[in-house]
Amino acid sequence: MIRSRALDGGGFSMLPGGEYRPDATAWAVLALAAARFDDSHAEFVESSRSRLAAGQQKDGRVSISPSHPESYWPTAIAVLAWVGSTGHAEAQSRAVSFLLSISGKQWDKVSDSPLAHDTSLRGWSWTEETHSWVEPTSMALLALKATEHGNHERVTEGVRMLLDRQLPSGGWNYGNTFVYGRELHPQPDMTGAALTALVGLVQEKQLKRSLEYLKERVSRLHTPRSLGWAVLGLGAWQSRPRISDGWIMDCVKRQERYGTYDTALLSLLYLAWMAERGFAFLHPADKGKP
Repeated sequence: MIRSRALDGGGFSMLPGGEYRPDATAWAVLALAAARFDDSHAEFVESSRSRLAAGQQKDGRVSISPSHPESYWPTAIAVLAWVGSTGHAEAQSRAVSFLLSISGKQWDKVSDSPLAHDTSLRGWSWTEETHSWVEPTSMALLALKATEHGNHERVTEGVRMLLDRQLPSGGWNYGNTFVYGRELHPQPDMTGAALTALVGLVQEKQLKRSLEYLKERVSRLHTPRSLGWAVLGLGAWQSRPRISDGWIMDCVKRQERYGTYDTALLSLLYLAWMAERGFAFLHPADKGKP
C-alpha cells in the first residue's frame, strides 16, 4: 500500500496520484527501514533518500517545499530516513547541524502570564519564529539520538522542555499545560511521541503518570495518528499491549469506510506494527533507561 505512492525517480506522494512530498518520502523510508527491507528494496530506498537530499537547502534544512523554506519541520524526519545510508552521510550531517543551530522562539517567563509552562526553554518548532512544541521537539530529539548527539546540550534542554510540558495528571498535548489556571487535556498522539523521544534520556519514574494515561487510553483509539503514536510510545518503554497488532489492522481496514490515509499516517501505522520497541531499530542501544 505504501509502495503504491512511490514516484518515478524516487520519493513518495502523500496520496495516490499526488506530487512529491519530502515528509511523505521520509516517513515511507522509515517504514521500510523498520521492515528490514531486503536487497530488492535497497536501490528503491536509496533513490528516495537521494530525492530528499536533492531538495535539501545549503544550510541543511529540508523544507516542506522550495516556496516555503521557513517550514523546515521535515528536517528531523529526513535525518531519521538517512540513518544507515553511507551515501547520504554528508546530507545527514548538514541536517543535524541545522537542527542544532535552530530553536523555537522563547522568552522569559513572567509572573502574570496566562501560560504555566516555562517559555524560556528551547525546543523545536514547526516553522521559523514560532514557539517550541511537543511533536517537532520529539522528532528532533529522536533524530539527534539516532545520530549519536544524545549528550548534546540542546538535547538536554529539549528534554527539560518536554518534562516541563508534561501535564501533572499525565500525558502531553501540543505544548501547553495550564492556560488561565486550567489544566489542559492530554492527547494520545503527542503523549506517544514524547514518550518515544524520551527513551534513554530520563528515568521511567519521571513518566509514570503519562505511561498510565496512555495504557488506559490506547484500547479506545481508532484513528491512525493517535493509535500509531500511542503504540510506538508504549513499545518504546516495553509496555506495548499484546493485542496491538489487531488494533492496527482494524485501523487500516477503516480506510474502506472513511477513505484512504495519507502516506505519513500509513507509515506511522506500519512502524507501530513492525517496531515493537519504538524507534530503537534506529539506535539499538536504547534499553528504556538513561
